[in-house]
Amino acid sequence: MRDDFLIDDNAKQRIANRTARDAVLLRQPHQTKPELSDFFAKIPYTSSPFLLPKSISCIMMSISTSSNSKSILFLKLFELGRYRKLERESFGSRMGFILLSAGCAIGIGNVWRFPYIAGMYGGGMFVLFYLFFLVSMGVPVMTMEFAVGRASRKSIIKSFSQLEKPGQKWHLHGYLGMAGNYLLMMFYTTVAGWMLYYFYLMLTGQFTGKDKEQVAAMFQGMLDSPSVLMTVMIIVVVAGILICSFGLQKGVERITKIMMMMLLLIIVVLAVRGMTLPGGVKGLQFYLLPDVQRMWDVGIFETITAAMNQAFFTLSLGIGAMAIFGSYIDKSHTLLGESVSIAVLDTFVAFMSGLIIFPTCFAFDISPDMGPSLIFITLPNIFNHMAGGRIWGTLFFVFMTFAAFSTILAVFENIISCGMDLFGWNRKKSCLVNLAALIVLSLPCVLGYNIWSAIQPLGEGSTILDLEDFIVSNVILPIGSLIYLLFCVAKHGWGFEKYMKEANTGEGLKLPRWSRVYVTYILPVLLIFLILKGLIG
Repeated sequence: MRDDFLIDDNAKQRIANRTARDAVLLRQPHQTKPELSDFFAKIPYTSSPFLLPKSISCIMMSISTSSNSKSILFLKLFELGRYRKLERESFGSRMGFILLSAGCAIGIGNVWRFPYIAGMYGGGMFVLFYLFFLVSMGVPVMTMEFAVGRASRKSIIKSFSQLEKPGQKWHLHGYLGMAGNYLLMMFYTTVAGWMLYYFYLMLTGQFTGKDKEQVAAMFQGMLDSPSVLMTVMIIVVVAGILICSFGLQKGVERITKIMMMMLLLIIVVLAVRGMTLPGGVKGLQFYLLPDVQRMWDVGIFETITAAMNQAFFTLSLGIGAMAIFGSYIDKSHTLLGESVSIAVLDTFVAFMSGLIIFPTCFAFDISPDMGPSLIFITLPNIFNHMAGGRIWGTLFFVFMTFAAFSTILAVFENIISCGMDLFGWNRKKSCLVNLAALIVLSLPCVLGYNIWSAIQPLGEGSTILDLEDFIVSNVILPIGSLIYLLFCVAKHGWGFEKYMKEANTGEGLKLPRWSRVYVTYILPVLLIFLILKGLIG
């Protein structure tokens, strides 16, 4: 028997008196329904009046022998089970929140994009610009997402409607954000499937003895096979939904903590291995030493805009992927401090990826590429010629699978929470509905490389994945971030004072009051610039 509601005889009498009073009031035809007493407000939520704690049933039997009293108590309990809001889930620990949020930010782009553009735009010079824009652009917007989520205790689909003033339309962004989450998963599940499949290939030694052309042919063979792509995509979706079905703490948080710990360990091991390869020092110099001449060769403006773009988009802001985690945390720590911790972890993974890529490529005299060719052609070819390459390659694709899957779990949780908030579904139903929806919605990306390869929406050589990625990265993410920003600083939105109060609640780094000028007048201009550059090119 649960002992949540052990009460003394005096308390029982008070409850009986209130119940009898409420029964009299309810029998009066023109009386409004009485408010729930403090006792009922403390009863944990249940979706069914028949699933209440046993101790409450005992109270029903003991407080009164009056049938009227029992009837009104049962009525109250029924109303409570039917109408009381679902108690919001929460993280089991602060570490769980930080690792899960960082897992959402850490993705494939940290590996196949950051090292390449860092090397291209001046190495250490680019990294300095990147860090500047990460702090000045990415972190402030992240605090805003967290603030909206924590204050509303809702996913993006309902968070704005909880905080906006009557008659305002900020809540419409909830639907754009929800669409962005689905659109992101329409191609990200397929790419995560690639990582999983390559982990299998590397583990089983299928790259052994292959030259560069054969390795490239294996990648193209995977893309040409709808059955392979569909199978690994379905495995990713089913695994992600299954983990989410266990709940926030027992499913998403527990698994993500394990994956992130292993990810951080593996990336350190791989980086140490890369730096100790013969000839790897040249790669480190290329990557880390500031090269002003290289920066001037590509253009200072291009370097700055590339750093700004990478710093902002690395954090996956604008679609409520961070807001959902804000809705699960308490107010014990300030949001600026939490945002900085997450940004540091994300940057650490991106930086360490460069310590893997450049020394390894330079050690084997291979120019590092960007994008899928780096991950699926260049590096497998290098691992194939490296002593113990099968082991190192397997570890690398474990790392990549975890990086991709941590993002998938985070976004899946957001999608599932949106279904629960919007339609009132329980977690199980939202998981089942989204399992079917995500599999179906991911099919165009899978088929875009083979059966539907004739569809080239962005020009010759482009795929459906490219279109989906363009819409998310260049439209929904920056526009969504701008909406979060304006909502938090505009007097016709939530307002800066409310945002600042929420962000500064708890222990940790505080937002200074002078930041109001920056986030109100300067940061929106920078975001508009990113939007226009992304759309125009």
